[in-house]
Amino acid sequence: MACIGIDVGGSSVKAVVVSRAGERIADENRSFDPEVKMQFADTIAVVVSELELAHGNAESIGLSAPGLAARDEMSIAYLPNRLDGMEGLEWRSFLKRSFPVPVLNDAHAALMGEVWLGAAKGLANVIMLTLGTGVGGAAMVDGNLLRGHTGKAGHLGHVSLDVCGDPDICNTPGSLEVMIGNCTIAERSGDRFATTHELIAAVEAGNSHAERVWLTSVRALACAIGSFTNVLDPEVAVIGGGIARAGELLFEPLRKEVDSVEWKVCGHDLRIVPAELGEFAGAYGAAWHAIREV
Repeated sequence: MACIGIDVGGSSVKAVVVSRAGERIADENRSFDPEVKMQFADTIAVVVSELELAHGNAESIGLSAPGLAARDEMSIAYLPNRLDGMEGLEWRSFLKRSFPVPVLNDAHAALMGEVWLGAAKGLANVIMLTLGTGVGGAAMVDGNLLRGHTGKAGHLGHVSLDVCGDPDICNTPGSLEVMIGNCTIAERSGDRFATTHELIAAVEAGNSHAERVWLTSVRALACAIGSFTNVLDPEVAVIGGGIARAGELLFEPLRKEVDSVEWKVCGHDLRIVPAELGEFAGAYGAAWHAIREV
């Protein structure tokens, strides 16, 4: 028997079947229409049924989704204006299970996946940032995933770097997300680039304006990471998301900038590494959480 981990995205369900030791047995990526109420849930039910038919009944099931998980981890408690029907949906009942189906926020789950099998394997003090349209985040301290009072702990993209800046979607002025997220690239580049990928391509082509915009964004990310080290004291910072595909164009200047702002204690230098599990990180994290909890 094995475990199934499920990660619900904006328009697709990613699932993995894994052993308790973390051996991948199977994976699945199935799309759904987010405009059709509960199609995400019906898709999950079909995927679980098919995986169990092919690989045997799961001994545990874990789920990762956007939004804030309920304190009892049985559902997503807060997810406004997205995936109608997700809030309050109790997965143990929906999937007709005799055991709990624990639920995690998607960024929390991605971090746990990387700690279990990926770039931070076996570590106890880790932060993770996912750089894409926005900036997601999660943190683990002394082996404990930080959730906080309402479940919003770890939203590292919504720290303020400019107190006079415009508010982001969480009402944070001048946040890290505003400084590097793809959501503001047109504004940050003077409407010269529509996406961060276009900006990066221009940097690679030697465009000096693009390079200035890019390095300013990287500097903001480095200052945020340096600040996180003073609060959370991680061993490693894992960087994922679409913008991280820039590779050394991101990581080389980022490491140099962090080195210039980090408070180094006892000779420790923060390691900054790319995420390893890709699009299935959340599914692996959900599976591991279920294995540990059920």
